[in-house]
Amino acid sequence: MSSSPLRLTALDALHRSLGATMTDFAGWDMPLRYASERDEHLAVRTKAGLFDLSHMGEITVTGPEAAALLDHALVGNIGSVAVGRARYTMICRADGGILDDLIVYRLAETEYLVVANAGNAQVVLDALLERSDSFDALVRDDRDAYALIAVQGPESSGILAALTDADLDGLKYYAGLPGTVAGVPALIARTGYTGEDGFELFVAPGDAEKVWQALTEAGAPVGLVPCGLSCRDTLRLEAGMPLYGHELTTSLTPFDAGLGRVVKFEKAGDFVGRAALREAAERASYEPPRVLVGLVAEGRRVPRAGYAVVAGGRVIGEVTSGAPSPTLGKPIAMAYVDAPHSAPGSAGVGVDIRGSHEPYEVVALPFYKRRK
Repeated sequence: MSSSPLRLTALDALHRSLGATMTDFAGWDMPLRYASERDEHLAVRTKAGLFDLSHMGEITVTGPEAAALLDHALVGNIGSVAVGRARYTMICRADGGILDDLIVYRLAETEYLVVANAGNAQVVLDALLERSDSFDALVRDDRDAYALIAVQGPESSGILAALTDADLDGLKYYAGLPGTVAGVPALIARTGYTGEDGFELFVAPGDAEKVWQALTEAGAPVGLVPCGLSCRDTLRLEAGMPLYGHELTTSLTPFDAGLGRVVKFEKAGDFVGRAALREAAERASYEPPRVLVGLVAEGRRVPRAGYAVVAGGRVIGEVTSGAPSPTLGKPIAMAYVDAPHSAPGSAGVGVDIRGSHEPYEVVALPFYKRRK
């Protein structure tokens, strides 16, 4: 039985012309790297990188009760988000398990853009449609309406400023405004997944190549390079940012993931998962779940997702993400570990790498924080 063909972004031909190594990611054919993933990573940390994120799932919610629907369907207080601002939040099952983590932009008084992870976009769309029944609001699948391009890194503001008349200096972190980039309409958002300053640009698919090429030309003098998913993963890992399917799953509540702050019990009305999440919050207060920590290798062996974290001859946790860190120059990992071993500097902690217990230092997340 043949599997479905991979979906292609509007920039697919361009990636191939740049010699990108392509990979299947959540049903999309995406660039993994163009040349050296280490060089791409370091470019974002020191100069700027350009990403195609058109695999992300855009869902528009409009109507008089759009805010009420999102307050019911998501764990955050979306009605309190000002027009032009964005919020990180989650959508959970009735039992509190995380279906996805999201960014929600309030584009107008009764219009919101929900951005889901590529692999969960259909799940989120189905859940929002199901939860919209009793609300005067329309949930629309807009995945084909947008291409998403990100420019990230310390030089990103200067690069983008050359191509837009939007007030980038006045654009706060987690805010978005309509404008033009290289002469085409765009939603310009100051968001990202790298730990650096940067922007995500939502444009029509037909305009994507023009915007990409304009950014490439504007960024060339300051060292901007195209970047693939591989360095995006090491960048977000250094920044301590969770990845769905690794740090976040349906078997975890936001409280299990150390992200209980995104759950807003004080908002008016009921929301899906409220009762289960209240129980999870109370349970976490007297019986701490495993804690998400950073691990830094003392040696050179790289930990991978699923490897056991050990101490005193017994398993105390599990690695969720691991990779060599180009910035730190050594392997790092995020892992859930038993609370008694979660304090930075906890002694005797290691990772079982193919039967060998490799020593690791427990550190607070994130591993890397940019200078403001």
